[in-house]
Amino acid sequence: MALGTDFLLDAVVAEGLDHLFMVPGGLVDPFMPALARQPRLTPIVAAHEGGAAYMADGYARASGRFGAVLGIGGPGLANMATAAAAAKTDSSPLLLLSGEIPVAMEGLGEFQDASQFTLDDTALMRPVTRLSLTVASAKNLGHALRHGLAEALSQPRGPVHLSLARDVLEGDCDADYAPVLPAFAAAPLDRAAAERAVPLLAAAPRLAVLAGAGVADGAAAAALQAFAERFAIPVATTLRAKGVFPEDHKLSLGVFGYAGTRHATAALLSDEIDVLLVLGSGLNERDTMHWTLRQRSKALFVHVNTAQAELATVAGADHVVAGHASAFLERLSRLSEMEAAAFARSQADREAWIAGIMAGPRLYDTENCHRPGKPIHPASAIVALRAALPRDAIVLVDSGAHRAFAGHYWTAYGPGTYISATNLGPMGWAIPAAIGVQCARPDRRVAVITGDGCMQMHGMEVQTAARYGRPVIYLVLNNGALGNVWLRARQYGALPAELTSVVDHDWAGFARALGAHGITVTDPADLPKAMEEAVAAGTTVVIDVKADKDCPTPVYDFAAGAHAWSYHE
Repeated sequence: MALGTDFLLDAVVAEGLDHLFMVPGGLVDPFMPALARQPRLTPIVAAHEGGAAYMADGYARASGRFGAVLGIGGPGLANMATAAAAAKTDSSPLLLLSGEIPVAMEGLGEFQDASQFTLDDTALMRPVTRLSLTVASAKNLGHALRHGLAEALSQPRGPVHLSLARDVLEGDCDADYAPVLPAFAAAPLDRAAAERAVPLLAAAPRLAVLAGAGVADGAAAAALQAFAERFAIPVATTLRAKGVFPEDHKLSLGVFGYAGTRHATAALLSDEIDVLLVLGSGLNERDTMHWTLRQRSKALFVHVNTAQAELATVAGADHVVAGHASAFLERLSRLSEMEAAAFARSQADREAWIAGIMAGPRLYDTENCHRPGKPIHPASAIVALRAALPRDAIVLVDSGAHRAFAGHYWTAYGPGTYISATNLGPMGWAIPAAIGVQCARPDRRVAVITGDGCMQMHGMEVQTAARYGRPVIYLVLNNGALGNVWLRARQYGALPAELTSVVDHDWAGFARALGAHGITVTDPADLPKAMEEAVAAGTTVVIDVKADKDCPTPVYDFAAGAHAWSYHE
């Protein structure tokens, strides 16, 4: 027998979590003494409930488990809604716990009542979660939690919400908790469809792979690399999956789609490609070069994905395999002698094809990577940060023009080293999410590439990183504008340009005021020294780079695809 609060905290510890992200408040007061009774769980208090939920999202993406966030219902939960939506669109598993008033007081006008009599928190969260439940009694807390986590961890993963009445937190729960996560770590696969797909791949002389987020775990990425190396198969990734295949590998095509490389574009849209194996990607607008891949590619698609709704939407008449990319790659690691011989027969042809593509330039505008003069080009700052960090460092990239520059010029060497909220893409997400990543991976250096507009939204969470001694490096590309929005708006006249401009704040001074270390860089010649200082500091650091806003983003192939595209069913 345990209080509801103790049961919940013990349960998340049993699932392997060691951090809980939260904002205290009256509706969750019973958790305060309960946290003191659970020494294996470290609470991290955020500045804002949205920031706490973003931290939990970062923790989930970096740990491979789920992230947990706690706050009051009503205004606190409403502040988490955008974070839940971002997690849902990126299939990131979160457990959102919100406190509610006692059941007997619902509808009587009690302060912050957000029960079904008033705002109805569960209805608020239902569209942006996999499941949103009201738990009114400690007697059903055990199976409500298990049901919620089963939904969060089923494929495709996503956020779930439990609204917890005061009765639940202070009531006795006699359930025996058994962890859910091991049961949902399996990788499902339509075996019959997989068997039909293997001969299609083996018979293709010019075969390439497009790897998506479904290959993001270490085992799947290792299996992909082994398969590619065995038969000289080139690999491109989506922007969200950047790094699942080492970008300095001789078979790496880099990113295809938004901010992608010339090599990936040339290979996947080649008239010579026979088959494209798409692993764990839903093929959205940015991952398909504004759907150009589906329109122009001459390849037969073999599409492996856990989300059958996405398969039905994008797969067309080509071969689909419902299932997890890691399970399909495991099948490719067990080829028969006849199957392996079929793959090997076309290897020389494939190597010659790829050699021709690799002979051309990989990136656009590489002169900007070391451009002299003021203000600083964003590419120069990104390249300098990459040079200063170890190979296995984890970078989080926010939403804005800096996403395009980072996607193009940052080199990622391993799965889980490049993290971004790519589908919904809320501004400022990376600033708190990095704290969750650093909590999940204290053995890694963690950095953020963000902008001044993003800092205005969630920059206050720098104080959370500093307060808890998290050595996160924040690279702020401070260009005095809302990046991509300004690049578009300025074409419409002076007022649109003014509306999308930002005051040049002293973000280094802001960081120092919050207890972090602040560095200002105005000259590109000083970038290497600033990056080295940040890495050596061993504490939270904000690098305020006075950047040039008038810089075209390296999305030329994507822009051309968007310009040429017209809607049709």
